[in-house]
Amino acid sequence: MVEETTMKNTGEAAPEAPYKLLVADDQPHILEAIQFLLKPEGYQLEMVRTPALVMEAMSRDSFDGILVDLNYTRDTTSGQEGLELVAQIREMDAQVPIIVMTAWGNIELAVEAMRRGAGDFIQKPWENARLLSIVRTQIELYRSQRRAQWLEAENRILRAPGAPDFIATAPSMRSVVATMARIGPSDANVLITGEHGTGKEVVAQTLHRLSTRADRTLVAVNTGALPEGTFESELFGHVKGAFTDARADRIGRFELASNGTLFLDEIANIPVRQQAKLLRVLETGEMERVGSSKTQRVNVRMLSATNADLRAECAAGRFREDLLFRLNTVEISLPPLRDRREDIPLLAAHFLARHAGRYRRQLHGLEPAALQQMLQYGWPGNVRELDHTIERAVLMARGERIEAADMGLQSQRATSAHSLDDMDLETVESILIRKALARAGGNVSHAAEALGLSRGALYRRIEKYGL
Repeated sequence: MVEETTMKNTGEAAPEAPYKLLVADDQPHILEAIQFLLKPEGYQLEMVRTPALVMEAMSRDSFDGILVDLNYTRDTTSGQEGLELVAQIREMDAQVPIIVMTAWGNIELAVEAMRRGAGDFIQKPWENARLLSIVRTQIELYRSQRRAQWLEAENRILRAPGAPDFIATAPSMRSVVATMARIGPSDANVLITGEHGTGKEVVAQTLHRLSTRADRTLVAVNTGALPEGTFESELFGHVKGAFTDARADRIGRFELASNGTLFLDEIANIPVRQQAKLLRVLETGEMERVGSSKTQRVNVRMLSATNADLRAECAAGRFREDLLFRLNTVEISLPPLRDRREDIPLLAAHFLARHAGRYRRQLHGLEPAALQQMLQYGWPGNVRELDHTIERAVLMARGERIEAADMGLQSQRATSAHSLDDMDLETVESILIRKALARAGGNVSHAAEALGLSRGALYRRIEKYGL
């Protein structure tokens, strides 16, 4: 089943989040004064007192600006410790605006701070109006540059030949789009992660269309649906007589994708003993068909996807760490639909237009109550579930607009004992699967274990219910 996510340039800017500012000074009264000044202006502030804590904060979060003192406990007058910090910040992030401040400022120190990457300089004690102006100017310039980069990245994706509609106006999708635009034209192996139904296959399709291999084949394989006994034959092919049912030579997926792109979905499901064979092909570009001693060379760009935590799988001994390193030259992590609710109205409109055309229904949008219900729903099946929900609503709609009752979301959320009397077996089963997926964070393997099903059996039910 294709995981559907779409991107579309609507011409409307996504709402900006509050400015996030990291402030560093070893004097508590300075931090208090800055907080007193900036917090009423709507800034989200994180206060730290050492250069080491600045770097730690940057490693776990992103900021719109960084305001740092130049003097700390190691040397309280020269500014050298602060200048080293500016250089370290710039190494970690080439664009975030840095504003430096010191009570011992002079023109030489200011010039050196600028040379190392600071955007502006202020001397203590400061004038409140000047500090506010500098901080706002630096951050607004930074955000405008990011918006320009976002639009350029989005336009590159939209210009890709045959690119699907790709709706991604939510702030949480911006890094995804920017990364796709940067690495799409390369041959880098990409690991696409995210919950079930977030749109990993569409990302793979778009990366292929952005690449220099766009005129060659994209071969997609759902490794979760391959029985272990046929895995090697499916990927590498076989020769006649290699095993009982091998009545003719067969070309494997690697050969089919040679000089093009191979997309392996649900990569975490590859059996451990088969992972070594996949690693060899990625490292050497060489493989043999099952039953053959003839070595063949293949040239593929590898894209893979999973909803599992592969690092945890490596720690548990279920996935090879060296294979993970080969797969994730670049990793793209897709947020779940509940973390990009800004996209729900546009996605719903897109799916409505598509399914209304497919089923020849004259429908003219959604009632406000239907849209409100979608915005409040948890979407354990993510974009794919939204697509199937709209398809159902198109079929069930009695008027010219989709109503809340047409989507059936209420029954999907209600599981009380009295409601079970009104449900058939399939409805109850779909509810249980949704709940299991939600509890497992979208991880199909964990959900299957909780339900007492095999992965393959759960996949079939997911396909059946459009989750």
